[in-house]
Amino acid sequence: MRLTSIKLVGFKSFVDAVNVPFAGNMTAIVGPNGCGKSNIIDAVRWVMGESSAKTLRGESMTDVIFNGSTGRSPVGQASIELVFDNSDGTMGGAYAQYAEISVKRQVTRDSQSNYFFNGQKCRRRDISDLFLGTGLGPRSYAIIGQGMISRLVEARPEELRSTLEEAAGVSKYKERRRETENRLRRTQENLDRLDDIREELDKQLERLKRQADAARRYQTLKNEEHRLKGELALLRARAFRTQQHTQEQHVRELENQVEQEILGQRQCERRLEESRLAHDEIAAELETHQARFYETGAEIARIEQSIEHARSRDQQLAQDIEEARRELRELEQLGAQDDERRAALDERLDSIAPELEEAQETLEMLQESLDAADEEATTAQQEWERFNESDRNVAHGAERAQDDVRRLENAIAELDGQIEKRRQQRQELPDVEALHGERGELREQLEALDLDQEALESQREHLQRQREDAQARLDDAAAQRDTQRSQLSRLQGELASVEALLDAALTDDDATLESHLERHGLAEAPRLAERLEVAAPWETVVAWALAPWLKARLATSSAMVDIAADAPPAELALLGGDDVASVAGTLGEHVAGAGALGAWLNGIHCAVDETAARTMQARLAAGESVITPDGLWLGRDWVRRRGASASEDGVLVQRRRRETLQADIAALEASLERLEETLQTAREAVEHAAADLESLRLQERDLGQRRQQLASREAGLASRLEQLDARARELDDDVAQLVERHAERRLELEETRERWQAAMSEVDANSQTREALEQQRREAREKAQSLRQQVAPARERQQHLAMERQRLETERTGLDQQHARARDQRERLAEKLAMLEEQRATLREPQEETRERLDELLDRRSREEATLNASRDRAHQLAEALRDTEAKRQEHERNLDGLRGKLEEARMQVQALTLKADTQDSHLEELGHDVDALRDGLDPNATESAWQTRLDELGDKIRRLGAINLAAIEEYDQQAERRDYLEAQHAELSEAIETLEKAIRRIDQETRTRFKQTFDQVNAGFGELFPKVFGGGAAWLTLTGDDLLETGVAIMARPPGKKNTTIHLLSGGEKALTALSLVFAIFQLNPAPFCMLDEVDAPLDDANVGRYAKLVKEMSESVQFIYITHNKIAMEAAERLMGVTMQEAGVSRLVSVGIDEAATLADA
Repeated sequence: MRLTSIKLVGFKSFVDAVNVPFAGNMTAIVGPNGCGKSNIIDAVRWVMGESSAKTLRGESMTDVIFNGSTGRSPVGQASIELVFDNSDGTMGGAYAQYAEISVKRQVTRDSQSNYFFNGQKCRRRDISDLFLGTGLGPRSYAIIGQGMISRLVEARPEELRSTLEEAAGVSKYKERRRETENRLRRTQENLDRLDDIREELDKQLERLKRQADAARRYQTLKNEEHRLKGELALLRARAFRTQQHTQEQHVRELENQVEQEILGQRQCERRLEESRLAHDEIAAELETHQARFYETGAEIARIEQSIEHARSRDQQLAQDIEEARRELRELEQLGAQDDERRAALDERLDSIAPELEEAQETLEMLQESLDAADEEATTAQQEWERFNESDRNVAHGAERAQDDVRRLENAIAELDGQIEKRRQQRQELPDVEALHGERGELREQLEALDLDQEALESQREHLQRQREDAQARLDDAAAQRDTQRSQLSRLQGELASVEALLDAALTDDDATLESHLERHGLAEAPRLAERLEVAAPWETVVAWALAPWLKARLATSSAMVDIAADAPPAELALLGGDDVASVAGTLGEHVAGAGALGAWLNGIHCAVDETAARTMQARLAAGESVITPDGLWLGRDWVRRRGASASEDGVLVQRRRRETLQADIAALEASLERLEETLQTAREAVEHAAADLESLRLQERDLGQRRQQLASREAGLASRLEQLDARARELDDDVAQLVERHAERRLELEETRERWQAAMSEVDANSQTREALEQQRREAREKAQSLRQQVAPARERQQHLAMERQRLETERTGLDQQHARARDQRERLAEKLAMLEEQRATLREPQEETRERLDELLDRRSREEATLNASRDRAHQLAEALRDTEAKRQEHERNLDGLRGKLEEARMQVQALTLKADTQDSHLEELGHDVDALRDGLDPNATESAWQTRLDELGDKIRRLGAINLAAIEEYDQQAERRDYLEAQHAELSEAIETLEKAIRRIDQETRTRFKQTFDQVNAGFGELFPKVFGGGAAWLTLTGDDLLETGVAIMARPPGKKNTTIHLLSGGEKALTALSLVFAIFQLNPAPFCMLDEVDAPLDDANVGRYAKLVKEMSESVQFIYITHNKIAMEAAERLMGVTMQEAGVSRLVSVGIDEAATLADA
């Protein structure tokens, strides 16, 4: 990998786009002070990610942008691009696929900095990662600026250690260690937060468990409340239906009264209809007379208006006739004036025609002469241009031939130098036999290590199978444990619900009764339901038969007497606690702990089914009965059957369920203990297998490291041998190609020289022809110019006459058009005048007839007015009769409205009752009850008030529970699941922390190994180079501490004949040579792609500069050197010179030339 070019735009003094190519391995940058040479090294350091403006000799990062000069304005941004040749794959990993690598940085005035990799935008860290371990970087040992060479040996031990770490490739490990430590810190913080969350979650689980128990109790009471609400709604709906039927009977009575009133109202309406018909006939007659009267009046008004209109029209026509006559007189005057102007225009047009024709002929003759002169001038100009083009081609051909001669001479000289250089390089190639022998030994060692590694891999696979088997057993046991824990949690919840139901069933709600029992010492007395023991299958029947006594307390006879004396008005049941001997075949045989009820149970015989019970019924004595397991209870003269809808959830059944649940919970707890032991055993097996795998992994890592070292050495030897073979073949091929090219250039040089001589002869012959053609072209131009001066006045006169004729013709045409318009207007006015006079004569004829018609109409209007008054009198009489009949109809209507109001009110009551009943039905549907089942199970003696009381009591029990969180059950389950998840997260985080700590230990071990190896190799190289540079003396490196991760590095150097105790006692030149020895020793170990040196030879004398140049020359075989110098010896050692100039103030420019090319030009 090598640096091929640097592209600078707007960076410091390089304002214009500059491409700095690096063709060889030794390039010297030269130029006067202050011309911008060091800016090239600053550009390389800046593009590699330098973030300190001070290091770049500025105050801020925007100082790198060109800020203007006396002749240039500032620019808005600066950019640098480095182009690397990676065709040899030196840049490995993900970058090996790129044959060329481009790194670019761009900054703007607003401090926006952007990085680009192969044209794609990236981060600064990506650029830093790209150069990690390569020896390159903004402050690496491969880039040494002005004054830095002496500071390198004077650096503190910690700073010198950083230089060795970069050479050892440890910097990328330190970066990984820093990232790993950051991840470890974040993981530990997450673990601490997780512990806090777990602690808080445990507190929440305790609270949620209490809330979940109360929620289950609340759900039980709400179910009972739900049933009571349904029965109460059914009772209310039944009552509302009864009231609805009574109210419907009252509605029917009111409807009969309404029908009678409607009959009377319709009779009145029929009489009203007859009267209205007669009234309508009179109204029609009245309307006819009135219409005639109004028509006569309207006709009179129209005739009077017509007479007035005729008078006004006659006056208007007189005015219009006078106006038309005045307009005719004005038009005749305007026509006479237009005739006079038209005659004058015709006279001028006749006189201007000959003048225009004469001017046109003169202009045409002059134009023909001018065209001929122009053609002659054009021909002369074309001949002149053709001659010039031919002459230029001949001259250019001579110049090109001369340039080709010089170029070929330079190329031949350069080929001579290259042939000699390649032959010398071929002779200097080392012998490869020893390298082949060393490579064979390394291959044998690698094969032995491969066998050991295969054995370790086989052992690791066996251990992994053991660990996987143990992990599978662990997972199965954990799954069983989780399943059983879930079952245990469910059973415990169900047990809590059963116990809550038992407590609710056996608790007295009357506080006064509880206080009374406590005074008599019976508050803790057992209840019958708590002592009863019933054999299967008689539990349900016994609970049903003893339902009124299940809450009874067991006490002695004396206690029962005392407590009954002053008992409060509350339900109280007491039983003697002494058991009675049971009788075979009776219910008492199947029941234990019934106390005094045992005697009563002995009177109840047991039958297996209804048939047996019917058989035994006939033999029953007084007070005896028989009962079956399915609930049929028969006495001598009575029967009772347990209902199908009776609750199965009795106290005895709940007691039995509680005992079953307790037994199941105990069994699950024992099973969980056994599973925990199994889990512990499986965990120990997994941990033991993991420990064995870790030990085996360490062995594999050690073996892998040894193999990697050997493989690296073997690959290095293979690469070295391959490079040597390739280099030898390349040099041989180059020499053969160069010799062939040398012969071709010699032959081409002779041909080019002959072509140059012929071209120079033709250039001399063309000079005489040039003068003759120039004279001919000048005379043609003068003749054409004279004719143009004569044409201009003739053209102006012809144009003036043509424009005047056009104006006169336009004015003549306008007068003709105006004369035609005036004639048409006079004709229209004559027609209008005749029409107006005719209208006025016609208007005066019919006025007498109109006045006679007006008198007739006035007489007829008087007669029609008398007839109209008589019709109005008859209509008034008929209206009085209509009002009387309407009054009777309204009385019937008022009565009807009253009845209808009562009827509507009754119907509304019916509707309200129906709505209430429907509301109760809807309420039942909302509650989700089966109405038929609820009606069948309803107590026949149930009343609305009693059921409301029970519902209120149940509501009080619910309220006494307090605030209930119904979501607590689900929330408790969710939080429990979350707790399990957090436990798993805690285990994962703990494992992650352990993994990160192991990674840090591995990185530290790798860092120590690499640093120690690098230190030893650099120290050895430093010790060898120092005497070579100084011609004697000794130098070495020392560690300032014992810890290889933290120790610093110090330099000790003693030039020949000196025994100084510290490096600071050396002169400036000795410090520079010592630093160069150290840098070159590092490059021997880990050569960076290139090395940039800025005037490091400044403090050296000529003898030391010679040693410095020789050392750089030797190392340039493997390292690309780019150095800035003012020393001629250093310049002579370079393969290519790069000159930086500043001809324009403040603006740097670049000139590149090869040393061999420069020498050839100087000789020529």
